Amino acid sequence: MTTIEKLKTWAKRIKRDGVTLWFAGKDPRTPWYARALGVLVVAYALSPIDLIPDFIPVLGYVDDVLLLPVLIWAAIKLLPPDVVSDCRIRAEEWMRETGSKPRSLVGAILIVAVWAGATAAAWVWWSSRD
Repeated sequence: MTTIEKLKTWAKRIKRDGVTLWFAGKDPRTPWYARALGVLVVAYALSPIDLIPDFIPVLGYVDDVLLLPVLIWAAIKLLPPDVVSDCRIRAEEWMRETGSKPRSLVGAILIVAVWAGATAAAWVWWSSRD
């Protein structure tokens, strides 16, 4: 297997595990702490808006390439094995049927709120520098 094929396989697994977390968040067997982290990760992963916009050179892709996979991995590790197995099957079926990942309006709102809060904090800091 070539390096490109390995990267494509890894990217598909990350995408599948993001959708797996989406299903795990709805599963009653998921512990509260895993659900909490999973909801945050899924809200961010499925949000059409990034915390660091992709048009920012280099940094724009840091969240997509490093942060998101690490958070997905950590959230998956917190889940019971039977939940992971069941939710992965559901995620693969979803992706096969729809060909895409679900969207999260809540995730988009959360990211917009973070940006708005950061902008407001920067404005307050900048205004009080006198």
